[in-house]
Amino acid sequence: MNTPKGQALAAMMLALLVGVALVFTLVYLLAGLFRARTLLRREFLAYFLSPVAYVVLVVFLGVTGYLFGNTFDLLTASGPKGAEFPLQAMFGDERFWLVFLFIPPLLTMRLFAEERSSGTLEMLMTAPLTDWQVVLCKYLACLGFYTVLWLPTLFYLPALLGWTGFHLSLPAGWAGWSLLAGLLAILIGLMSLAPTNLETRLRLAGLWILGLGLAAAVAAGVVHYQTPGPHLASVTFALDPFPVLSTYFGMFLAGAMFLSIGILVSSMVRDQMVSALVSMGLGLLLIGAGFWKPEQDGGLLFKTVYFFSVPLHFERSFTRGIIDTRPVILYASTAIFCLFLTVRSLESRRWRS
Repeated sequence: MNTPKGQALAAMMLALLVGVALVFTLVYLLAGLFRARTLLRREFLAYFLSPVAYVVLVVFLGVTGYLFGNTFDLLTASGPKGAEFPLQAMFGDERFWLVFLFIPPLLTMRLFAEERSSGTLEMLMTAPLTDWQVVLCKYLACLGFYTVLWLPTLFYLPALLGWTGFHLSLPAGWAGWSLLAGLLAILIGLMSLAPTNLETRLRLAGLWILGLGLAAAVAAGVVHYQTPGPHLASVTFALDPFPVLSTYFGMFLAGAMFLSIGILVSSMVRDQMVSALVSMGLGLLLIGAGFWKPEQDGGLLFKTVYFFSVPLHFERSFTRGIIDTRPVILYASTAIFCLFLTVRSLESRRWRS
């Protein structure tokens, strides 16, 4: 096993075992979420009935729209002005992160604090659901609304990247047709999940079709767009579009981390304002370092500040099309750990009661 061939085989076996474990974990979580779908739907729709959520949406779109206007002026300005990375000019701006600091706490402050103050948490804990189902439903509903916040910003991209054309054609090769079949399976799965009067077994079948369609579409799409030839859909830009993918990927993971911190704080306090203030204080530790920039000489102080500073991650990595694994691991591990502590917080309350 010390030979290169043996080491490669061992690495492949380890990757296979990790993949199988992840698949079984994902199936287990999806099955639990399906049983708790009523709670997930209720929590997600509750955001569209809350005035706070609409205030957050308006402020967020107002700030991003203002930054988009400034960035567009830089792209169209003549002379020495300009922007090499448009998304860096938008999301590397300190004003954006100053507003972003308030968004996760305002979205998470009511999740458990409101249940505690109104006395409905005890009723929720007596429902035929486990603690992790309750936590995951509330968290995914909040993460879903956070994703909705970003959807309108997609309309900025054609102007920022210099959209020059969009073409549709019949796919070439098996990968193209597999991609088309996967997209069709996704559509069938969504259509089967939409009606409210379907039997449970039909909904489960639709969920499986949706999952298989997503897996097939992702796998076939990667192969399809890496091979030359006519593609199912082709979009051409004047600038490199990869920084867009890395930026939105980073924003999703960063939001997942801050929301997990907020839901943990909300599970430990009774007052919503206290939850929001404590979450802002914890978020300031990860965002405030971006406002104070030490000498960027690669020294120990800068490396320490960079590791914990989310704005610096986007200024130097994500908005430039670079996916740094260090912040990715930080965001993912913090989110998972905070959700784990949230489940334990609910379990401790169950034992006390």
